[in-house]
Amino acid sequence: MFASKLSNILARNSRSTLRVLSTTTTSARPFRVLGVQQIAIGCAEKAPLEALWKGIFGLEASATKKIESENVEEDIVKLGLSPFEVEIDLMRPIDPEKSPKVHVPPLNHVGLWIDDLEVAVEWMESQGVRFTPGGIRKGAAGHNVTFIHPKGNEKAPIGGAGVLIELVQAPPEVIEAFKE
Repeated sequence: MFASKLSNILARNSRSTLRVLSTTTTSARPFRVLGVQQIAIGCAEKAPLEALWKGIFGLEASATKKIESENVEEDIVKLGLSPFEVEIDLMRPIDPEKSPKVHVPPLNHVGLWIDDLEVAVEWMESQGVRFTPGGIRKGAAGHNVTFIHPKGNEKAPIGGAGVLIELVQAPPEVIEAFKE
């Protein structure tokens, strides 16, 4: 019941976000942010994540991923209906002493659907946005991704104001669903 109500709220919010974004888009911006793709939550241990998200909320993992190079093991649960579904990535470090520390801070990152990721990155870089090392690459869910660094620097002064932001190439069905 809770998951169903939350799914409906997320779907409504995704559509209203589109309306707000489309009214503020300038012709100079060569891409659109379509909606929230994921929210990643980290914890040093698996049990607290499972107790809340699986036990209390009743959500099932649609996938489990282990990525050694990113020091992460994650369960992916989904809310909402496609193409408006939002992934909740329940992340824990493989080794809590190694980096990256996916459990610090607990709200690890927010992912946004982007209609043209390569164009968006090129334009954002020209505007002074700082990206994390690694460039555009395949993410855990199979989509091309890149990350805006939480903090700007002298060379690229615009960052995520303390939040790591994942930009995710939206697949055709998501782009189509968000057409005006």
